[in-house]
Amino acid sequence: MSSIATILVVTSSRAVTAFSARSALPRVAARALTTRHMSSGPMPYDEDKMPIYALGVNIGMQISQQTDFKNLLEEDELKILLSGFSDTIKGESTANPMEVLQKYGPAVNQILRERMEGVMDKVKKDGAEYIEGFLDCNEEAEKTDSGLVYYCMKEGDGASPVVEDEVEVHYHGTLTDGTVFDSSVDRGATIKFKLGQVIKGWQEGLAMMKEGGKATLVIPPELAYGDAGSGGAVPPGATLKFEVELFKVNP
Repeated sequence: MSSIATILVVTSSRAVTAFSARSALPRVAARALTTRHMSSGPMPYDEDKMPIYALGVNIGMQISQQTDFKNLLEEDELKILLSGFSDTIKGESTANPMEVLQKYGPAVNQILRERMEGVMDKVKKDGAEYIEGFLDCNEEAEKTDSGLVYYCMKEGDGASPVVEDEVEVHYHGTLTDGTVFDSSVDRGATIKFKLGQVIKGWQEGLAMMKEGGKATLVIPPELAYGDAGSGGAVPPGATLKFEVELFKVNP
């Protein structure tokens, strides 16, 4: 992504409700979206048809960032979901869409709520195990009272920031399975921001660093995005790993 949006403080909670009778689909935002890094392959259509395909990709990304259907539904359930989407878009549904929502919407929301809780519990468990494994493999790593894991990769010799300061950094953020969800390193440009604007794990971790230093931060969900997650990039309850290099502190 082109900003630090994935590490900014969450200002609204992630709703479990998939839809209601008032609003069947999330509103499409006129902005670029963040996805996990994927390898690039051949385009599925000829050049003149790709803009329409891109429209479908945009809608799919918007919906996926609201709810992680890929991990919540079985393969046959996804086919039924896409059938309902296609029938509605084409106006070919044999049932009145509003009647369908009113009758089955509550049941859908209950199913998604239960499944999301199950997925999140597993994500949290995997994160806790990752932290223990990281500490076992890195004797010099320290775990703070808050639960943050800090591992110094290179000691700096300059100033340490406080939350009111602006910092300039490079960072590489991954999930515990190694998936890259955000990286200024990959974009090839450092980034500046006020330390008080980012997640608590960053605030605490960067305050332990000095200019010129580099460290690994393993951040449990309560210091990152908690049960809300961050769109489609960071799952609810996820533990995050960042390699951070602190270049400059500006009071």
